[in-house]
Amino acid sequence: MKSQVPKVLHTLCGRSMLGHALAAARELQPQRLVVVAGHGREQVTAEVARVAPDATVVVQERLGGTGHAVRMVTEVLGALNGTVVVTYGDMPLLRAETLAALVAEHAARHNAVTVLTAEVANPSGYGRIVRDQLGALAEIVEEADATPGQRAISEINSGCYAFDGALLGDAIKRVATSNAQGQEYLTDVVAILRGDGHPVGAMIAADGGEIQGVNDRVQLAQVRGALNQRLLEAWMRSGVTVVDPATTWVDADVTIGQDTEIRPGTHLEGSTAIGSRAQVGPDCTLVDTTVGDDAAISYAVARSAQIGDGVSVGPFAYLRPGAKIGPGAHIGTYVELKNATVGEGSKVPHLTYVGDADIGRDANIGAGTIFANYDGVAKRHSTVGDGAFVGSDSVLIAPVTIGDGAYTAAGSAISEDVPSGALGVARGRQHNSPGWTERRRPETKSAAAAARARETQSQGATEQEEGAQ
Repeated sequence: MKSQVPKVLHTLCGRSMLGHALAAARELQPQRLVVVAGHGREQVTAEVARVAPDATVVVQERLGGTGHAVRMVTEVLGALNGTVVVTYGDMPLLRAETLAALVAEHAARHNAVTVLTAEVANPSGYGRIVRDQLGALAEIVEEADATPGQRAISEINSGCYAFDGALLGDAIKRVATSNAQGQEYLTDVVAILRGDGHPVGAMIAADGGEIQGVNDRVQLAQVRGALNQRLLEAWMRSGVTVVDPATTWVDADVTIGQDTEIRPGTHLEGSTAIGSRAQVGPDCTLVDTTVGDDAAISYAVARSAQIGDGVSVGPFAYLRPGAKIGPGAHIGTYVELKNATVGEGSKVPHLTYVGDADIGRDANIGAGTIFANYDGVAKRHSTVGDGAFVGSDSVLIAPVTIGDGAYTAAGSAISEDVPSGALGVARGRQHNSPGWTERRRPETKSAAAAARARETQSQGATEQEEGAQ
C-alpha cells in the first residue's frame, strides 16, 4: 500500500477493510470473535476497540504465515470447540451470506474442514485447488510451490475455511515450514486432516468477485467501486431511485427511505439517514446527517446536521455540525449554518451566516444577514423569535434577542435586544452632499457622468420653465 496506515485500516464505503470483515463475521452470531493482529498491531487494536469492543485481539509477534496466526490463537485461547471460521481483514467484498453458506455446507457434510473456493479468469497470486479423479478436494497448493500444470487451474483458494475446532487445534501443531516461503501455511492443515482420514470439502462461492483481496491502492479502488455498486443496487431494488449510479457514492451504514430520489454527483457518508420521498442532489455531500420525509436538497454540503420533513435546502448551502432545520423551513442560496436551530416554516433564503443561534417558527431572515457570534474570545448566542422579520443586510451582534413578531430595519447593526412587536433600527441617518463627485473626483468617469446628468437636469428645468411661460 506504500502507507503508514496498516493495509486493513484503509477505508472504503465508510468502513475500514477490517470493519467490513468484522461486520460480515458478526452476522454469523459467533460465540467468540477473534482478530489476529500482526503488522501495525497498535493501530489495528485501536480500530478493533472502536468497531468491535467485544472482540479479542491476539498478537502475532512474528509474521510466520496464516497457519502460524491460527496457532497463536490456539495457544492464547486454548481449545476451540465447535465450528471455527477463518476469514481475512483484506477481503471487504465477502458477504456474511457466503460465510453462512460455508458454515451450512460444512455442517451438512460433517467435514473436518470446508474450504471456500472460487472460479476466476485470472488465478494469479492465489493458491490453487487440486481435486482428485472423483472431483473431491485433494490439496491446496500455494502459487510459489505450484507446478506449471497446477498454476493453470482456475479454481482458487479464498483463504476462508470452516474447521472442526477440536481437530484444528491438533492439526495446527503439525504444520511444517518446508515450503518456498518458509512459513506455516494454514492450507497444510487441509492435507493433514485428509491424511488422518477425516472428510474435507470445498464450496465454490456463487460470486467469485467476493473473495478479491486488496494488496495495493489500485485494487482498493476497484473493490471500492464494486462495493459501492453493490450498495446502490440494493437500494434501487428496495425502492430508491438512483439517477446516475456512476457518480453516486453511498457508505455501508447509510439508510434511505422508499421513493427517495438520489440525483447525480451525490455522496452519502457515515451514518446519514434519509427519509421517504426526499430528493437529494445533484451534487450533494451529506455526512452523518438526517433528512426527513419529502425534503429537497440540492448542491449542498451537510455535516452532522438534522433536516426536517419537507425542508428545502440549497442550492449552495453549507450546514455544519449542530444545524437543526425544522419542518417546512427553507435554507437558500449561499447560506451557512453552524450550531443553529431554524424553526418550522422559517426562511433563511440568501447570503446569510447563522452561527450559535435559535430562530423560531415562521421567521424570515433577510438577504445578507450575519449572526456575529464570535467576539474574538468566546462564541455567543442569538435568538430570533417566532414570526420575526430580520431586514436585509442586518448584523445581529451576539448575545442579542429579537422578540416574537419584531422587525429589524434593513442595514442595521443590532447590538441590543428588540422587544416583541418592535422595530429595531441601528443605522446612521442618510446625508447627501450635492456636487461631491465633480468636486472631489473631477477626472473620473463618475464625474463625467454626473456632469452629463446635471446638464440634462438643467436643460429639462429650462424647458419646463419655458413651457410654463
